[in-house]
Amino acid sequence: MTNANLDNLYRQVLIDYAKNPHNYQKPLPADAVQVEKYNPSCGDIIQIKAQVVADTIEDISFDGNGCAISMAAASMLTDLLRGETLAGAKELLEKFSAMLVTDEEADPALGELALMQGVRKFPTRMKCATLASHATLAVINQVEEEQ
Repeated sequence: MTNANLDNLYRQVLIDYAKNPHNYQKPLPADAVQVEKYNPSCGDIIQIKAQVVADTIEDISFDGNGCAISMAAASMLTDLLRGETLAGAKELLEKFSAMLVTDEEADPALGELALMQGVRKFPTRMKCATLASHATLAVINQVEEEQ
């Protein structure tokens, strides 16, 4: 497969995630921890909600509005982190961040979230790609502070 075909395939997967996001507006229990983040440069707003039991993300969802990149990233991220321990989730978030700021290949542990690697070619879109991860890290930090 040529690079152009591969780029087109990745672009289509991102569009599919954005148009049909997983875990979007999924109801969670009232005691779920939630954090909202806003990207003032483009107006994206993402709220991450997580139900954490015994240091494990039992369930996670998101709400908000944004561009295809921010919506797709939130969808992929919530898929990836469900069932992870808080420490495991932090590690995956660090790998995601590192993938976007280095020239290294994406860690296979990132699953489809690795498709966001192409965003690093467009520095102005980095905030879109990382908005959900920043909100998720804030959720994790809030849970850890409350323990």
